[in-house]
Amino acid sequence: MKLSKIKNRGTLFTYDHPGWDLNIYLIRGRNYNYIIDTGIGSCCIEPILNYIKDDAKKTIIINTHYHWDHVWGNSSFEGCILISHKLCREMIQSHWDEMLSKNGNYCYGEAKMLLPNLIFEDELYFCEDNIRLFHSPGHTLDSISILDEEDHVLILGDNIGDSMEELLPSINCKRAIYRNTMLKYEQMNFDICISGHNKVLEKEIIRTILSMV
Repeated sequence: MKLSKIKNRGTLFTYDHPGWDLNIYLIRGRNYNYIIDTGIGSCCIEPILNYIKDDAKKTIIINTHYHWDHVWGNSSFEGCILISHKLCREMIQSHWDEMLSKNGNYCYGEAKMLLPNLIFEDELYFCEDNIRLFHSPGHTLDSISILDEEDHVLILGDNIGDSMEELLPSINCKRAIYRNTMLKYEQMNFDICISGHNKVLEKEIIRTILSMV
């Protein structure tokens, strides 16, 4: 596991698996700590919990979309606020058994279903910490992104491909919908992108992806 400090209040935890990386992002706000995605099981989360163990602030968990490699560590956060898009909650519940059956060999620790307890459809804003969550369909219909308006960092889940060789992700919606999400990103005030699997990228990558869509 690699730990990278991002700007003033972000920390990127990257797990190196054979053939792919997995990113979990932490924002230490004034009022809350925000953990974005929970990886492939409870052991993914242990280093992050240890990292913030002396921080008295409550922790908010955010699932960017329903896929197994982003939600299997949810059960480490019983009693916390766990946020997702409305569709994400429904899709975790309906796809859980199938995902575990097909990908259980990747499980790292315990993977027990814990569903989001705070859902939204369009946008959710934490004004005390300047954290904006918004629906951003593309890789999946339930995908959301998170804009840290203070650090000017955009966390966009798997809406960017897993590597520089595959910048365009698999898209599970109409391509025009994905393009509209990219155009929305382009209008936002940020300079760094954090994705679920790729390296840390600059905003210019959005224009590159738009040229490919």
